[in-house]
Amino acid sequence: MSAAKTTPAAMKQRLVSVTLDEESIGRANEDVEHEREVAIYDLLEQNTFKPVGHDGGPYALHLSINSNRLVFDIRLQDGRPVMAHLFSLSPLRRIVKDYYLICDSYYQAVRTATPDKIEAIDMGRRAIHNDGSRILMQRLQDKVTVDLDTARRLFTLICVLHWKG
Repeated sequence: MSAAKTTPAAMKQRLVSVTLDEESIGRANEDVEHEREVAIYDLLEQNTFKPVGHDGGPYALHLSINSNRLVFDIRLQDGRPVMAHLFSLSPLRRIVKDYYLICDSYYQAVRTATPDKIEAIDMGRRAIHNDGSRILMQRLQDKVTVDLDTARRLFTLICVLHWKG
């Protein structure tokens, strides 16, 4: 971890917990649950997360779905509420679909394609992932400040939430 990430301010501007509302999001098969756990672990390992206008932290994030919107229930680590943000998933729907399609192509290519073909598909997969992450950052910018790496990890989690397995 870099020195900049270990400052007291940086330690406050981060997520230390992410939970999913099983009633609205639901449980999935074992493979999907594993992918969700990995996505949350990766997100918590390193992130920058700061609700706009709030200087507290570190934060706990509880995700749920309400009327086809993803709810970001942001609290302090001790459970005190900070804000709730309802986030429409419509702007991400197409890019998540494209991401699934290219991931399927990638996993099929890994079995049979040449290394050059695999690399080309992987570059496309990363580009779509970055596009989705930037859209997510734009949608959150008035509510939560995140860096690109955190947006990438959140985008991965959103994708996994939609994966049916």
